[in-house]
Amino acid sequence: MEQILGLVALASGLIIGLGAIGACIGIGIMGSKYLEASARQPELMNELQTKMFLLAGLIDAAFLIGVGIAMMFAFANPFVLK
Repeated sequence: MEQILGLVALASGLIIGLGAIGACIGIGIMGSKYLEASARQPELMNELQTKMFLLAGLIDAAFLIGVGIAMMFAFANPFVLK
């Protein structure tokens, strides 16, 4: 029982940590590409900004889904038999 809870805690930390790293890297790359594209074609800046914010929301949503799954494993663990 304690081993299962320890492994679930480790897995939850990995899910949240790796998800956060992936989201940060993704948003950083997207922001750099947005700045590069808006410097090349300033007339498209408003359209690109809209798409950038939409994609930033989707990237954060994927991270928050991972946080929700990790919290489910932490608090309502389906692997622990009662």
